[in-house]
Amino acid sequence: MTPADALYDRFERATAALPSPVGIVDLASFDANADVLVARAAGKPLRLASKSVRNREALRRVLARPGWRGILAYTLPEALWLTGSGVTDDAVVGYPTADRVAIATLAADERAAATVTLMIDDPAQLDLVDSVVGPTRRPTIRVCLELDASWRPSKQVHVGVRRSPVHGAAQAGALAAEIVKRPGFRLVGMMSYEAQIAGLGDAPPGRPLRAVAIRLMQSRSQKDLWERRQRAVAAVREHAELEFVNGGGTGSVAATTTDSSVTEIAAGSGLYGPTLFDGYRAWQPHPSAFFGLSVVRRPTPGIATVLGGGWVASGEASPTRQPSPVLPAGLELIPLEGAGEVQTPLTGPGASRLRIGDRVWFRHAKAGELCEHLPALHVVEGDAVTAEWPTYRGEGMSFL
Repeated sequence: MTPADALYDRFERATAALPSPVGIVDLASFDANADVLVARAAGKPLRLASKSVRNREALRRVLARPGWRGILAYTLPEALWLTGSGVTDDAVVGYPTADRVAIATLAADERAAATVTLMIDDPAQLDLVDSVVGPTRRPTIRVCLELDASWRPSKQVHVGVRRSPVHGAAQAGALAAEIVKRPGFRLVGMMSYEAQIAGLGDAPPGRPLRAVAIRLMQSRSQKDLWERRQRAVAAVREHAELEFVNGGGTGSVAATTTDSSVTEIAAGSGLYGPTLFDGYRAWQPHPSAFFGLSVVRRPTPGIATVLGGGWVASGEASPTRQPSPVLPAGLELIPLEGAGEVQTPLTGPGASRLRIGDRVWFRHAKAGELCEHLPALHVVEGDAVTAEWPTYRGEGMSFL
């Protein structure tokens, strides 16, 4: 029996009584990933990116482990929910908000205002908060300044995601000065997310020339960012005492920790180990999150069709964003159909052995997005389900 066969049999025994679609977390791999991320951070605390998890029980489990501290939330309503329900007392909203209802809720609750930090990269975002509740009628709002981490080797070239307009130290210092002179706000942190390093695998399968180009780009981008971020942090510290400087992501933990200006590192996707991390040289997490779908058709002897499957990940539209059938071994998507909303035909040497009612296990391309499709993740230990972790969706919460 191959390792893939053994894993398939273990998952089948554990979930035999559960209907499809079913999502699972292999707990040993999940915990191992959490521990490896801490080791790679080399002493700096990890802030847990909730977007990559979207499951309160999973968040609680990780935050209870040494080396993890605080949440990097993706919306203000989510941050209010997580702090209000006791998951954390330290939530930084990773993206600016224009949610007036949530801002009003934050401003009406002194405890929430003390535990939630908003992201700022433009004075207009401060104006929006003031337009909802004026500074004399609310607790002080904690804010974090975001520095753009993209690499701009020339005026015509932009490498990385388009986030903050604040790119240089002078801009960061100017915005910090603007924040601290505004009543009702307190600048407590800085953040920069080097997506072109943390979120881009440097060993794309079957593309050696692209791999060389990515590694060269990442090396030069890292040198630029480490120097620029250090200058920007120094410029901001002239105006405010910062509690934290956040950087990186799962794909750059070991690299980002070498930047002396960074005090904490964001991570989350590596806990589940989605397929996008198969293309990294430095570290590939153990796959721990899977979803199972049942075979319902056999249109030809060489094709088995499962019900559902079209859980395509966000980002650039490409085959890398599709889920991958991984168990049993020897299955492939059909390129002209891909993963479909209501059915997904599978081919390959493993397809001819599948029968109606058999289960096929998939891995999602990204991490937390899987939870948007399932009410719960079932925790597998050995060959048994030992717990059920409701997802955000299963708890009736939808934030984006």
